[in-house]
Amino acid sequence: MGLTSHKVLALAAALTVASFVATIWLWPRLARRSGPAITGRIGLLLATQVALFVTVGLMANNSFLFYASWADLFGREQAPGVVVDHAAGGKDVRVVGERRMDVPGGSRREAGGRIQQIVIRGRKSKIASSAYVYLPPEYFRSVYAKRTFPAAVVLTGYPGTAENLVKGLRYPKTAYDQVRTGRMRPMVLVMLRPTVAPPRDTECVDVPGGPQTETFFADDVPAALRSSYRLGAGPRSLGFIGDSTGGYCALKLAIHHPKVYGAAVGLSAYYRAAEDPTTGDLFHGSVGRRHHADLLWSLTHGPAPRTSLLVTTSRHGEQNYRSTQQFLDAVRAPTRASSITLKSGGHNFNTWRREIPASLIWLSSRLTGR
Repeated sequence: MGLTSHKVLALAAALTVASFVATIWLWPRLARRSGPAITGRIGLLLATQVALFVTVGLMANNSFLFYASWADLFGREQAPGVVVDHAAGGKDVRVVGERRMDVPGGSRREAGGRIQQIVIRGRKSKIASSAYVYLPPEYFRSVYAKRTFPAAVVLTGYPGTAENLVKGLRYPKTAYDQVRTGRMRPMVLVMLRPTVAPPRDTECVDVPGGPQTETFFADDVPAALRSSYRLGAGPRSLGFIGDSTGGYCALKLAIHHPKVYGAAVGLSAYYRAAEDPTTGDLFHGSVGRRHHADLLWSLTHGPAPRTSLLVTTSRHGEQNYRSTQQFLDAVRAPTRASSITLKSGGHNFNTWRREIPASLIWLSSRLTGR
C-alpha cells in the first residue's frame, strides 16, 4: 500500500483507536508500583502517542503531498532527472508517461480521458520543465476529431509539485465532474510548478543573466502545446490559473500578454513579486523591471489589457484581502474583473479546493477553443 493510500490512513487511524482502548482497558491492571507495571504504562502511552502522530502526519501528507511515496519519505527516491536535448529539431513536448483517470469507465480514453506526464522544452528560454496534461474524454471521441479545444495552464505555489495539482487539488477530477454535469465545456489542463529553475523562486520573472521564466510561460509553453495538441490558435483559447505564487504568475502573464492568455485566475494571489532569500536578486537594481513585476503598477501605469481576470480572497484568514480590493479598484476597461470572496479560509489546499470548481467554470466561460 502506498504512502498516500486511504487504506494506510485508515489502518493508522484504527491502530490509534485500538491503542487508546487498550490503554483505558489495561490501565487499572497496571496501576501497581512494580517495574513491569510502570514499563507497561509507559509502553501504552508511547504506543498511543506514536499511533496518533503517524495518523496526523498521514492526514497532513495526504492533504498537502509533502512526500509522494515511502521511498520519497525515507530518502530512497534516487530516480535520475530527465535530460532534454536542446538541439535544433527536437520535440518541444515529449510524453514520458500516461495514467488513466479514476472514474467510471476510466480504462477507456473516450470515457475517462487521460493524464499524460510530459516534458516541455522552451526554445526561446532554454528552460525544460516536467508537467502533467489532462486530456478530457471528448478529446478522444470521433465526433470531436476535427475540433480544437481550449486549454488552461495550471500552476502550483512555490515550491510545490505538479503532482499536487493532480492529487492534492484534484484539478482533472474536478474538471471531469464539471463537464459531466454540464457546468463547463471540455478543456485541456496543463499542470506545472512555477519553480522551473529549482530551488530558486523566480516569480515568473525574466531574470537578467538568469532564468527567463516569463518568456517560458508567455512564448515557449503556448507554442509547445499548440504544436503537440489540438488547441485553438487565438488568445481566447488559452487561460491561466494558479494558487499563491502560481496565482500571481497567472495574473501577471494575462496582464502582460493579453494576446496570449485571454483569461486568468489568481487563487489567493499576491500582486507584486516577492523578494527574499528564495528569489535572490530578480531585478539587478532595475526600477523598471521591479515596476513591471508589480501588477498594481502595471494596471495603473500601463495600457489596460484586453483580458479577463478572476481573483479570490477571504475576509478572515487570508492576508491578501485588502490588496485584492485595491487590485479590483485598479482594473479598467477593456479589462474585465471578477472575484470570489469567502467569509473565512486560509492560504491552503482546503480553501483552494472550495474555489477551484467555480473558477474552472468561470474560465471555461471565457475561453472558446478557437
